[in-house]
Amino acid sequence: MRTPQRLALAIAALTCSLQASAIELNDQFSLIITPALTSDFRTNGISQTLGDPAAQLNVMLSHVSGAYLGAWTSNVEYGYDWENDDDYGTRQEVDYYAGYYWQITDDVSLDGYYNKFTYPGESQFNGADIYLTLNAYSFFIGGKHSAGSDETQFTSYVGYRTELPLEFGLELRYENVDQKDDVFFNADYTKASQDYNDWEVKLTRELFGASWSLSYVDTDLSDAECASFSGYDDLCSAGAIASVSKTF
Repeated sequence: MRTPQRLALAIAALTCSLQASAIELNDQFSLIITPALTSDFRTNGISQTLGDPAAQLNVMLSHVSGAYLGAWTSNVEYGYDWENDDDYGTRQEVDYYAGYYWQITDDVSLDGYYNKFTYPGESQFNGADIYLTLNAYSFFIGGKHSAGSDETQFTSYVGYRTELPLEFGLELRYENVDQKDDVFFNADYTKASQDYNDWEVKLTRELFGASWSLSYVDTDLSDAECASFSGYDDLCSAGAIASVSKTF
């Protein structure tokens, strides 16, 4: 396994902006169902599908207090396992999460949640994340601690969200991913590093009853560093990613 997965949805955004289209179960609980298609599934800037498309589904139960829980899934593809001389036995990631979204003021909110990620067929890759994100006046800053069977990771991130003319949304995000171990090597394995940076610029728009987005994603990993970590030298480079989702 190259890296622990994270839930590929902004829980805070779901909680505060999708309630209008949620299924109202009663005056306390709402159910939010969001299927999505994306041209490439990336986590921390690195493709989890060898650059191929992914179909994803999120199901979240939300309480008026701000508490929520849910499940999320996506197809994955990690290619050939050179260490064991076979293909990886998993083709799916399934996450289970629970958290709390606190709307402190109209412009400030705090979102924290626990996420358990699992891989049917490759249970040794299972692990958990803990997220905390502060949103204030269109800016956000946060961190994620991830722990698996044989590795830990800390991700810190900062970003900005705003509304543009013609009903477009803009999101800018910059991350530092620290693997807490020397896992990124140069071509001749004479130099190693533990962390890297990735960034994303995303445009979004609601159209035809669905949410559409187009992102530019990149990392500062070299081809050699990417290959030493993921087994492939082209999963960490710049790319444009298109996606569409529909919330019920």
